Amino acid sequence: MDFTPMGMYLAEFVGTFVLILLGDGVVANVVLNKNKGNASGWIVITTGWGLAVAFAVYSIGWISGGHINPAVTIGLASIGSFPWALVPGYIVAQMIGGILGAVVVYLTYKQHYDETEDPVSKLATFATVPQIRHTGWNLLTEIVGTAMLLFGILGIGHTLGGAQGLVQTVDAGVGPFITGFLIFSIGLSLGGPTGYAINPARDLGPRIAHAILPIKGKGSSDWGYSMVPVVGPIIGGVLGSFIWIFVQNLS
Repeated sequence: MDFTPMGMYLAEFVGTFVLILLGDGVVANVVLNKNKGNASGWIVITTGWGLAVAFAVYSIGWISGGHINPAVTIGLASIGSFPWALVPGYIVAQMIGGILGAVVVYLTYKQHYDETEDPVSKLATFATVPQIRHTGWNLLTEIVGTAMLLFGILGIGHTLGGAQGLVQTVDAGVGPFITGFLIFSIGLSLGGPTGYAINPARDLGPRIAHAILPIKGKGSSDWGYSMVPVVGPIIGGVLGSFIWIFVQNLS
């Protein structure tokens, strides 16, 4: 079935909205005060993000390929697996979905934001915050994590019958499920230093929402760090895509 570009953009908006609703939602549940999931830890957060990616891709991947991430869109376009003409529309849709998903997380947890005093914890429910702040090393961490993401996605796609996106024509239903485990693995193994944005829309969109929402005692949106989880994932996405092509060509 062929879909119009507008339908694909709408799908990317919805998919990214679902990603942020469930992904930022699990962080809010863990770090904000007086939640049932409060202080339940990193395993809960990484599990929640893995499932968020899987269900977001299941919901709209059959329409748009389920990129829900500008680094994926640019990475696939850089190796000729996605048309450059659709890249700007995909990125705009992903960013808007990221902003609105974060707004709904805030509305869902409004009372818990009010009950939480630490502004860094509040920001962490929207955007990533490095554990040790160093632009170069933080950038490297995001590059490595996103390179692994694209290398893994392309490998999963190839196993299922092609490298055009996350949902393929052969055993397509397995792709998002396995991709969720890939996100889970990246979070467990590489997420500690920066919180593994590995997705500009996942970080910048919600960070914009944090800046504009009337969150009680929210503090800074940390714009000085904001380009690291944008630039790093884009570089990593392109790098991981070309590494996969190199490995594929060795066979």
